[in-house]
Amino acid sequence: MVKKTDRKAERKRRHIRVRRKISGTAECPRLCLYRSNTNIYAQIIDDVAGTTLVSASTLDKNIKTKYSNKEAAKEVGSLIAKRALEKNIETVVFDRSGYIYQGIVKELADAAREAGLKF
Repeated sequence: MVKKTDRKAERKRRHIRVRRKISGTAECPRLCLYRSNTNIYAQIIDDVAGTTLVSASTLDKNIKTKYSNKEAAKEVGSLIAKRALEKNIETVVFDRSGYIYQGIVKELADAAREAGLKF
């Protein structure tokens, strides 16, 4: 009998494997994202100090699209890049949190790059 794979557990396994390799510092913090069925969240984190420097999500009042889709990902990506540049953060390490780099994840990353972040 073929067992059904647990997609959430597989994503967590990928996320842990990637997090062993990348870490955010004060000079080059980590841009981490999380996407649920309803919202998209992005944070810029300094792992050495254990603090969140900048955050943005579809729950912010500045975001017009309140769903978890590509348009919302573009808005969140540009908003987090704008907030990061205000705090003099130009380069980050992109942490896709085990998600496949396509669709919403790719749109958020591209929007952040277009708004001025380097990664």
